[in-house]
Amino acid sequence: MGAGGAPSRRRQAGRRLRYLPTGSFPFLLLLLLLCIQLGGGQKKKENLLAEKVEQLMEWSSRRSIFRMNGDKFRKFIKTPPRNYSMIVMFTALQPQRQCSVCRQANEEYQILANSWRYSSAFCNKLFFSMVDYDEGTDVFQQLNMNSAPTFMHFPPKGRPKRADTFDLQRIGFAAEQLAKWIADRTDVHVRVFRPPNYSGTIALALLVSLVGGLLYLRRNNLEFIYNKTGWAMVSLCIVFAMTSGQMWNHIRGPPYAHKNPHNGQVSYIHGSSQAQFVAESHIILVLNAAITMGMVLLNEAATSKGDVGKRRIICLVGLGLVVFFFSFLLSIFRSKYHGYPYSFLIK
Repeated sequence: MGAGGAPSRRRQAGRRLRYLPTGSFPFLLLLLLLCIQLGGGQKKKENLLAEKVEQLMEWSSRRSIFRMNGDKFRKFIKTPPRNYSMIVMFTALQPQRQCSVCRQANEEYQILANSWRYSSAFCNKLFFSMVDYDEGTDVFQQLNMNSAPTFMHFPPKGRPKRADTFDLQRIGFAAEQLAKWIADRTDVHVRVFRPPNYSGTIALALLVSLVGGLLYLRRNNLEFIYNKTGWAMVSLCIVFAMTSGQMWNHIRGPPYAHKNPHNGQVSYIHGSSQAQFVAESHIILVLNAAITMGMVLLNEAATSKGDVGKRRIICLVGLGLVVFFFSFLLSIFRSKYHGYPYSFLIK
């Protein structure tokens, strides 16, 4: 029984083998090799990603912002695999570039990066880096970037979208604004911790001491407190500061001016009606002050009872101040609000 069953089983196995297609063995072998190769490629990607993250964590342990040249930028940001978000500030900090805005933005960026580095939520999902124009010119050319500073977010997957470029001209570069933008793009919330700054407190204490000392020295004669001209000057200074946009500057923290790193051209007037530079506020303040001075001179010429020739000169000077500086102010308004049809003397 046992001897007769063995040949039968061999005949059945032979029949089963004959039913297999002739070309199935090479196909199965190729499929097996392909699976092995894919598995090896996946393992290689995982190892490469682990090396990248390990290197970035090592750099972050030394400094919260690490500088990148063209090679590092391509390796850690442009080349996959990548499972982390990278915030990059493109800047021009070298002294020969004379980019004061870049230095101011760098200070805020440093505050933001330090806040993330030393927070309890710090992890390997978000890193901060910097590309200087003189160290990574090829990167600027590759991204067709012609202005600095510029902040960009490079997501873990895919290419950066339009919203991944921070609108510095409209929002400013305050660390709090950058943190809000990062939270929108990465869902990582960075709580900004600023180092203590006692300059405001010291200035207020000095001002109070100065006023108190002045009042003490003039304690026997305080008639100057009721001087209408003095209070009018103080009121005008406050009005000029508020109407020139100083409060907007304090809230948004815009740059003082903008310098193109390629041609060195400096812009003091922002081209959009939604933003402004600090220098622009100073210019508007001076123009408003000059127009006000012209109006005061016109009023003085009309109400005074002095020599007619002197009053005529005062009137002409006042009229000239009002006409010229109002024309200048109107031309700035036209340059920001494109399509505004009216102008006067200066276009």
